[in-house]
Amino acid sequence: MGASVDRLTRRPEFLRAARRGQTFATPGLVLQVYLRGDGDATMRVGYTASKKVGNAVVRNRARRRLRAIVAAAAPLHAKAGRDYVLIARGGTPGRRFAALERDFETALKRLDAWRLE
Repeated sequence: MGASVDRLTRRPEFLRAARRGQTFATPGLVLQVYLRGDGDATMRVGYTASKKVGNAVVRNRARRRLRAIVAAAAPLHAKAGRDYVLIARGGTPGRRFAALERDFETALKRLDAWRLE
């Protein structure tokens, strides 16, 4: 089974991933990964969507889609001990779910955060 997934909730956690982590952008999302050195085996995930994505309804839809992707793929394929920040892009709400999954998996592989079961 995969590692447990916690949420990033505080702004400094998001900023740390943005400043010190690695970033990879795909058409459907931007992934930021920060390797924590605290020895904690959990992965923490945060989601964000700016007003560039759309109004509140569209931003919420985009974040829900990102949460669904992480729920499906992260416990199996994302390495533990890292903070992940998923940022919605303008195409996130209308992009096909399978394409978003491929975007997430591609970003994990490019940022050396992919693990095999």
